[in-house]
Amino acid sequence: MNLETKNKENLAFMINEISNKLQVVNTGAFQPESFDIEQYNDIKDLYEMVTAKDNISVSEMDAIVSELGNLKKN
Repeated sequence: MNLETKNKENLAFMINEISNKLQVVNTGAFQPESFDIEQYNDIKDLYEMVTAKDNISVSEMDAIVSELGNLKKN
């Protein structure tokens, strides 16, 4: 998968992978449709950070979830 290509499929993949890695219980809060393609680069940055880490602290998880919340469509 080439994540350099900005499209809805790649955006959905990254959102789902972030949710899985963070073990988000309320996955409904992070539906790919809730994010705009204009936020692609920011979400890609979060995705790369999350997937690069073996362990994510609670405070990091809170910050990531908060940032995803900020990136959602209004």
